[in-house]
Amino acid sequence: MLQVSTNVKPIRYGRIFAVLLLLLLSPLVFWYVATPTVIVYYPKEAKEKLGSVWNTQHRIYRGGRGGLYPGEVTLDFGHIFPNEDFFMEFYWWGEKVRNHCVNITPKWPTTRIYLDVSGNIDTRPGSGTDTDRLKQCITDTAKP
Repeated sequence: MLQVSTNVKPIRYGRIFAVLLLLLLSPLVFWYVATPTVIVYYPKEAKEKLGSVWNTQHRIYRGGRGGLYPGEVTLDFGHIFPNEDFFMEFYWWGEKVRNHCVNITPKWPTTRIYLDVSGNIDTRPGSGTDTDRLKQCITDTAKP
């Protein structure tokens, strides 16, 4: 009997699966990397819990788990391709802290806002707050 040899390689399903997984995950990675983030820092030396709300293009939610405690941060994501109507606002208040509202124009990759122990935006030179990205709220009369 005559034996015939063939050089057929088996299909490597592991490689195909890895390529498909990368193709499926790439939009999520792009969204995460390309979306500008705004982070608000509250110092651990503060004494009071703050309530907070994010309003990003009418996507409204409370920041933090039941409030913003001293030493915690809260964050939200802007839009990758904002139009001229885009807005992002952050509201915060406390029992001894007046109501605040700030309109934010996020920059990529991160816009940082540092609060002081009194709950006000820390605008001192060197504080790290991106003051050039902040302005008075358009939907609320509370001062930043």
